[in-house]
Amino acid sequence: MDAVIVDAVRTPIGKRNGKLKDWHPVDLAAEALHALVERNDLDPGVVDDVIMGCLTQTGEQGLNVGRNAALAAGFPESVPGTTVDRQCGSSQQALHFAAQGVMAGAYDVVIAAGVESMTRVPMGSTIYNSPGMPFGARMTQRYQPAGGLVPQGVSAERVAAQWGLTREDLDAYSLESHRRAAAAAATKRFRREIVPVLVETTRGMKAWTDDEGVRRDTSMAALAGLKPAFQPGGLITAGNSSQISDGAAAALVTSAARAADLGLRARARFVAFAVAGVDPVLMLTGPIPATRRVLERSGLTLDEMDLVEVNEAFASVVLAWARELGADLDRVNVNGGAIALGHPLGASGARILATLLAELERRGGRYGLQVMCEGGGMANATVIERLG
Repeated sequence: MDAVIVDAVRTPIGKRNGKLKDWHPVDLAAEALHALVERNDLDPGVVDDVIMGCLTQTGEQGLNVGRNAALAAGFPESVPGTTVDRQCGSSQQALHFAAQGVMAGAYDVVIAAGVESMTRVPMGSTIYNSPGMPFGARMTQRYQPAGGLVPQGVSAERVAAQWGLTREDLDAYSLESHRRAAAAAATKRFRREIVPVLVETTRGMKAWTDDEGVRRDTSMAALAGLKPAFQPGGLITAGNSSQISDGAAAALVTSAARAADLGLRARARFVAFAVAGVDPVLMLTGPIPATRRVLERSGLTLDEMDLVEVNEAFASVVLAWARELGADLDRVNVNGGAIALGHPLGASGARILATLLAELERRGGRYGLQVMCEGGGMANATVIERLG
């Protein structure tokens, strides 16, 4: 049985302490859920489950944000919800679980979603504000000979070194991400995927639809002036890293038959899924084996992908992936990525799907691939096929 995507939506992405700072993450996620069922004229009571990706599951994002968001969206109490943590790929994993549940016959209609308010629940809160550390003695000892576990920024430096990337390479890629995102925003390419969110302005409450992080005024000189963020003399800066962001996204997943029964049009189908694990010290190379695995499972090649989305956790991640696989960057992140748009951790997988699907439709493409690195040395990869 095929699993199909009926629709995918997202909020605009806010900068840390920016326009979405006053939104509780449960309510922000509820905005995406409510918009998804409203614009498809779907009775939320038919939803079998809400699977929500969220990385920092504490405080305002604790106690099962997926269930809480479904209730906040006004869904019937009969609709359950759960929350998934596969680090930055949490909502991409939610998509996998939703589609696989449909394919197995366990679900008829399911929503896969994600949320992260990095303003209100800062990254690292589950470590620094909680008792104990997540790495026990056995795991710590296992990686001690390699110098021990390190933050992602240090891993990004090591990826750059291993693939011979220069600071100019990284900054040039980052500048292009902003250029592409600014061009996409100017030509309204995100119109279909973004649902408006009310934000407070000097003129009162306003429906906001623009991603806040896109820099139209940046340059190679401005990027070159930024200091290394993770190690002295390093290459990784705030300018060639993903932004700290707030946002939510959601996708409606069902079977083709159930979509027809409900009078819904399937926009795409899931072709193949893959997850991969790599060395958690180097950490960020997971998209390379994940891409190879998902293409093998799909029976397709990278050249057959009309569009590719590789999450821009750091510029070095995308450039190393492209060099290793011989990818054509003209088809990768064509509307910019997390360096320009932002990276609300738990929401990014579903956000990327919404962007990928809308752009496949705009261009008339057939196949799309999305892949993202994840903390702890993992990656998710997904291939979809546009329908109609």
